[in-house]
Amino acid sequence: MLPIVFVTGFGPFGDHEVNASWVSVQEMAKMGLGEDVDLRVEELPVEYKAVKQTVPTIWKKYKPKLMVHVGVSGLARNITLEQVAHNSGYERLDVQCKCPDSKSCVDDGDDTLVSLLDMEDICTRVNQTDTQGTPVVASYDAGRYLCDFSYYTSLHCGSGNAAFIHVPPLDKPFSAQVLGSTLREIILTMLKFLKEKEHGEVVDHSLQNHC
Repeated sequence: MLPIVFVTGFGPFGDHEVNASWVSVQEMAKMGLGEDVDLRVEELPVEYKAVKQTVPTIWKKYKPKLMVHVGVSGLARNITLEQVAHNSGYERLDVQCKCPDSKSCVDDGDDTLVSLLDMEDICTRVNQTDTQGTPVVASYDAGRYLCDFSYYTSLHCGSGNAAFIHVPPLDKPFSAQVLGSTLREIILTMLKFLKEKEHGEVVDHSLQNHC
């Protein structure tokens, strides 16, 4: 059985009538991740309730080797890999004008969860490849909205085998095709990193200079 990689993007919200994250995921899916990977993709609505139901269901049903969530950031100028997800502070309303009653992802959960992937390392590797002028950078603040919420939920369900990628809006400055191609390169690099980690070939520096 091939390892499953599950990738999600988000639907429309606010000024993002066409969400660059889902468009990027669809472009990446057209290219695929090769014959050795069973790639699955799904669009998530920008709704806390839906994310809290859907993400755990995906983990239970598919048991993916890696879950990658992609979201759009109007502030982003580069493709950004998020290292950390936060449990609390979710006061911004979703597209249904709702937010969690507890303002948190998981009751009594840790304040933060960290991906098993070393995003600084992943960035270095990807930036050494031909990514058509799309620099990839690491971040430690996913924004405490549905992006951060989905990431924490996924890290909690998947024991850290998850990633979150922020992309800029379409054509600001990267086209959908370029975003999709770079997204593909990032995910393939993540899979290689995980394989090396399994064999003890990498040292995790993900929180070396952070708390």
